[in-house]
Amino acid sequence: MIITTATSGDAPGMTVLLNAIIERGGTTAHQTPFDTDRMLQHYIAPPRLVCCHVAKEDNTVLGFQWVGWPKQESPMSEGWAVIASFVAIEAAGQGIGQQLFKATQAAACAAGVKTIDATIRADNVPGLRYYSGLGFGDYDRLADVALRDGTRVDQIRKRFDL
Repeated sequence: MIITTATSGDAPGMTVLLNAIIERGGTTAHQTPFDTDRMLQHYIAPPRLVCCHVAKEDNTVLGFQWVGWPKQESPMSEGWAVIASFVAIEAAGQGIGQQLFKATQAAACAAGVKTIDATIRADNVPGLRYYSGLGFGDYDRLADVALRDGTRVDQIRKRFDL
């Protein structure tokens, strides 16, 4: 397996991976499937990108992790960035997320990130366990957040100080 910076050529594989997670439900706030253009705009080359890495084996995307600066209207402090992580359903539990985070951590440090925020659905037990295992600590809880389809969930906010 290799970890590398995501490129436009990775968009189709990343799209397939994320759409399978969206279709399964319960572990991402995304509810609308992606196409490759949306993947490029949202994760690979958005204006506030810090980094986006992919994990690949035999040219198949097994996971990806993105870090970006928060939107300007966000109440986050200077030096904070946000993270999103996705691993293929069939590849979960194989250490892919830990390997991605090593590359992400180095890139975030180089970009001047001081703290990474992971905001996770409270019902996403695997995601909460993953971020806790990396050393992220809880710092806030958002109650009764509406998803696009009207479903209401709590969100746990975790932080990792670099």
